[in-house]
Amino acid sequence: MNDFVRKRIRSIGYASKGAYLLLKSEPSIQVQAGIAVIMTILGFLFELNTTEWCLQILSITTVMTAEGLNTAVEKTADFIHPGKHRKIGFIKDIAAGAVFITAFGAVLVGLLIYIPKIF
Repeated sequence: MNDFVRKRIRSIGYASKGAYLLLKSEPSIQVQAGIAVIMTILGFLFELNTTEWCLQILSITTVMTAEGLNTAVEKTADFIHPGKHRKIGFIKDIAAGAVFITAFGAVLVGLLIYIPKIF
C-alpha cells in the first residue's frame, strides 16, 4: 500500500473520531441526530421517492455539518479567549446564525415533502 492510500485511511480514522466526539459530547448535534432519526422513520412511513430521499438526506447532513462547524468555531473562540468578549460573541452569533439558516431551509424542505403526503 502506498503512502497516499495510508494517509487517506488515517484521515478517515481522524474524521470518524471527530464525528464520534461531536455526537458524544455536543447536545445540539444530539438533538439534530434525534431529529434525523425521526425524519428517516417518517421517510419510510410515507414512502419517499428517490428525489425526496435525496433532498431529505442532503438537508439533514447540511444541518448536522453546520452544527459541527458551529461547534468548532465556538470551541476555537473559547480556547482563544475564554472570557466574554464582544467580538468573540459576534463571531459565535454568526456561526449560530449559519446553523439557523440551514435548519430553516431543512424545515422548508420537510414541509414541501410531507405536507402533500399528509393532506
